Amino acid sequence: MTIICKNCQQHFKGHFCNNCGQPASTHKINFHFLWHDIQHGFFHFDNGLFYTARQLFTRPGHSIREFIEGKRVRHFKPISLVVLLATVYGLLSITFHINVLSDIKITGLGPGDINAQQIKEWIDSHYAMVSLLTLPFYALASFIVFRKQGYNFMELLVLNAFLSGQRLFLHIAVFPISYLLNSTPNLKSFSDFLSLVDLILMIWALSQFFNKLSKTKAFWLSLLMYVVFLLNFLVIGLILLLVLAII
Repeated sequence: MTIICKNCQQHFKGHFCNNCGQPASTHKINFHFLWHDIQHGFFHFDNGLFYTARQLFTRPGHSIREFIEGKRVRHFKPISLVVLLATVYGLLSITFHINVLSDIKITGLGPGDINAQQIKEWIDSHYAMVSLLTLPFYALASFIVFRKQGYNFMELLVLNAFLSGQRLFLHIAVFPISYLLNSTPNLKSFSDFLSLVDLILMIWALSQFFNKLSKTKAFWLSLLMYVVFLLNFLVIGLILLLVLAII
């Protein structure tokens, strides 16, 4: 029996329109329809997010390599992952006023002093944008250091988006500790410890991802990649501080 598509008026047979993909059977919009739609959207979102989180903390490098090679159905999309988690973390930092750098002032760059806490507050309020802007720097450092491994710049951008998501998952998970230590001298120590854990997780993931390298070589190249990233980011950061001081 031929069906007329309610979306594009195409005549077709089967369960879906072969022109636009519209289902042959459409349900009346009622409470049951809306409840099913909410459940479907929530659980599909939820499963993708939790699956990606689990992979990033059990087999990060292998799962990211598989994603780049085409195994993508169950993963949360990497850029969306960064935007979502960075937004959540930025909102948490702003809402609970996490204060790590309030006593630091940057002087000598212009007519006014720059309070580091003011910079942090601006970063927190634009955390998703800042997180996205750091990805090309990570990707560039990866491309420079691991250029012989056969991955292009955009593939390495995806790699570093997932690694950024890994860090954000961790920081959100331990945020209650940051809140408890807020406004105490221990907060800075905990923040430094967390940065070390971030580095260890990154090296672990890169060692798995670049599995054709020996563990020792992957370790040292991962450290070198991080140093290259810091140097690139430091140069841009200094330029931005000069601009802010002048303004």
